Amino acid sequence: MPYVSRDENGTIIGISDKSSPNAREFLPNDNPDVLRYLHGANPSAMRATLSESDTDMARITEDILDVLIGRNMINFTDLPIQAQRKLMARQKIRRNLSALSNLVADEDDII
Repeated sequence: MPYVSRDENGTIIGISDKSSPNAREFLPNDNPDVLRYLHGANPSAMRATLSESDTDMARITEDILDVLIGRNMINFTDLPIQAQRKLMARQKIRRNLSALSNLVADEDDII
């Protein structure tokens, strides 16, 4: 029998075999809410959801690094060389994309 966690609407958002601060409610395996959650929780759907959040997490990580570097809490050179290269490449791509976006926006105003 699982312990469940629910969102603000009462929908089950997680199941665990152990009680935790987020999963205190104990339900039988055949509870309709548990069965509904398990029906929608197939591994491929979960992988797709996780994959969709990867881009967001990458951006969050970049933003956190920018804040930490900006506040001199870490130095850019403290990061492994491969991480430095990847971050610099992403910053360059972002700058180029921004410049292209501005160029297209500027041309739209002319036409």
